[in-house]
Amino acid sequence: MAARSPPKQQRWQRRAEARPEEILEAALAEFTERGFDAARMEDVAKRAGLSKAGVYLYFPSKNLLLEALIEAKVAPIAQQVRALAEHGGNDPLGTLRMIAAIAAQKLRDADVIAVPRLVVGLSGRFPDIAEYYRTHVAEVARGALEDLIEAAMQQGSLRRADVKAVSRAMIGPFFFEAMWTHVLRGESTGAPDQDVHNYLDILLKGLEPRP
Repeated sequence: MAARSPPKQQRWQRRAEARPEEILEAALAEFTERGFDAARMEDVAKRAGLSKAGVYLYFPSKNLLLEALIEAKVAPIAQQVRALAEHGGNDPLGTLRMIAAIAAQKLRDADVIAVPRLVVGLSGRFPDIAEYYRTHVAEVARGALEDLIEAAMQQGSLRRADVKAVSRAMIGPFFFEAMWTHVLRGESTGAPDQDVHNYLDILLKGLEPRP
């Protein structure tokens, strides 16, 4: 089964005279430090070393700036997961392990997890941002995982179970670890490879006593 593709939509555009990377990094810093509502475009511009007009030429609103951050920071991870799923159907379990290893590494990056943190905090008041994240990131990655899980079940590598439930059970531990470390300031295991082994061992083999 082919993995799902995200909607073909790009609501911000490059201009030769602008510096998108600097603007995005400045925006992420401002949104993280001040909060999305309190952050001002002029402060983003100042941090990026540009005029306010220069930022508006590139990103006409804070909402579009946040969408651009989604595209820059987290959408590429979802697209990587989709690409791996498209080419890893012959070994779905091996591909799932590879994706888990990527997730364990990426979600330890404070700049990466900062974006979904912002989206979660804004989702109640800005449903359009939540929808953008869902369609461009969450549904892309989840759809790719579900395709691999279904392939593994069809091959007999996994027993038949609710595919959506299995995908959520796989995703959940990595996001909890990211939230625990970056939001709640809990201790990190410091061992992403071991985390992957432990999570998948529990997911695939369960907790029932073994003979």
